[in-house]
Amino acid sequence: MAVEICVKAAAGAPDIVGDCPFCQRVLLTLEEKKVEYKLHLISFDAKPQWFMEVNPEGKVPLIKLDDKWISDSDVIVGILEEKYPNPSLATPAEVSSVGSKIFSSFVKFLKSKDPSDGSEQALLDELKALEEHLKTKGPYINGENISAADLNLAPKLYHLDVTLGHFKGWAIPESLTHVHNYKKVFQYIITNLFPCGLLSFCNMWIDAQYLGQLSTIYRV
Repeated sequence: MAVEICVKAAAGAPDIVGDCPFCQRVLLTLEEKKVEYKLHLISFDAKPQWFMEVNPEGKVPLIKLDDKWISDSDVIVGILEEKYPNPSLATPAEVSSVGSKIFSSFVKFLKSKDPSDGSEQALLDELKALEEHLKTKGPYINGENISAADLNLAPKLYHLDVTLGHFKGWAIPESLTHVHNYKKVFQYIITNLFPCGLLSFCNMWIDAQYLGQLSTIYRV
C-alpha cells in the first residue's frame, strides 16, 4: 500500500513544498530511505475538507502508513525507521542529543525583547558546541554517516538563519566554519532531492506572507 504524506505548501506557491522544518525532516527521511510516496501539499489558506476529516487538528506533517494516518514528526520518523530499516538512519545514543537544544534556544532568542537576558549567548553556546562536535567527529553528527539527527537539525538551521536574519539582523558567526560547511552539504542534498522546488524554497524565505506567518507564530 502506497505511503502518502501531507506537508505544508509554500506561502503563495501551493505547488511547492513549504517552510515547515518538521515536514522537511520527514520528506528527507523518506528520500534517504528511498521510500516511494504520494505527496499532498496542504495550503494553510485553504485546507482541503478530506484532510481535515482525517486530521481534525489540521497539523502537518501527516503520513498514511498501512491505511492509518499518523502525525508528529518524531513519531513518524520512528515508525519509518522500524518499517524501513535499510538504510539505517538511527542515531547512536551517545550523539543523539547533539544540536538538540539549538531550535529551542533560537525561539527564546527570537522572542526576546531584552538584549541582556542571555538568550543570544545561550544560542551561541549551542552553535559553538555543534561546531566543536562537527570539527572533531564530523562531517555529520554521526561521523561519516547521515542519521536522523541530521535530517532533524539541518532544516531547522535554515529556518534559524532566515528568521533571525529578518527579525534581528543576526547571522551564525562566520567563525563557525564547520557549521557553515554542514549547512552547505545539506543544501547540496536538498538541491538533488528537490531540484524543482529549491529555488522557490529559497525565495520563499523573503516572502512577505511567510514572514507574517512567522511573526504570528513567534509573536515577534
